[in-house]
Amino acid sequence: MRMRPTLSWTPPEDLPPGTTDPGPVADALSTGGVLVLSGAGISTESGIPDYRGEGGSLSRHTPMTYQDFTASAQARRRYWARSHLGWRTFGRALPNAGHRAVAAFGRHGLLSGVITQNVDGLHQASGSEDVVELHGSLARVVCLACGVFSPRGELAERLEEANPGFDPVAAGINPDGDADLTDAQVADFRVVPCASCGGILKPDVVFFGENVPPRRVEHCRELVRESASLLVLGSSLTVMSGLRFVRQAAEAGKPVLIVNREPTRGDRHAFTRVSLPLGAALTTVAQRLGITVGSQAAVRR
Repeated sequence: MRMRPTLSWTPPEDLPPGTTDPGPVADALSTGGVLVLSGAGISTESGIPDYRGEGGSLSRHTPMTYQDFTASAQARRRYWARSHLGWRTFGRALPNAGHRAVAAFGRHGLLSGVITQNVDGLHQASGSEDVVELHGSLARVVCLACGVFSPRGELAERLEEANPGFDPVAAGINPDGDADLTDAQVADFRVVPCASCGGILKPDVVFFGENVPPRRVEHCRELVRESASLLVLGSSLTVMSGLRFVRQAAEAGKPVLIVNREPTRGDRHAFTRVSLPLGAALTTVAQRLGITVGSQAAVRR
């Protein structure tokens, strides 16, 4: 499954309107077997902007493509300089009420699984288990030559040593951990090679234009088949890698419920779309189910 570099989507005028009633979400969760599919919108309340919502990063930033990263040393320098700076902020983000609510639903046995399009690790930090990271994780780095994986923290230390004093002011941070820097700010940044073989290092995330690993896709398809319903949280579903699971669920007659402030490409397949902030909506749902959502102090990072 290749992530198509779809950078925009204009909702048609005849999409069904959203609602402010989270009742159907509570009803679905009360019967169990709910598969969660989350997107960048669930992390905005943690200070990580989304791509396409109001103020989304696509208005000022075009994500790196796999083709550009692998073909150009200059592109890799630009990416790693921006990502290295962004990692400092990205790594300090904490799970918000939405993440904590999903974790609480899981602890109470209401979920069949969690698939996230995000690379921030905030679901796991909030206590969710067995999360499928559809697009990978920024916490890992892989060598494109020898295939060795290593922790992002180790690379961060090596980049600090190779670039003493590198501390430019960024215009913003993006959902992929990339900071907005000018070409002049990254011109002298030094990229380090794989410590094992000297090859090219890449974050273990699926770039635009890259294929999601087929086994991961099939695992997600199996989770959809085993679920009673699909709950989409904070995703515009613009990218096909997430939308196809919505289509799969709808074609199988499974209810699709979406919580997202703005219209999505999956609205036509949905039983309902709740147009409310995620943290507030899921906290309300938890209260209706008699479930306590843990405090921020209880999460681990």
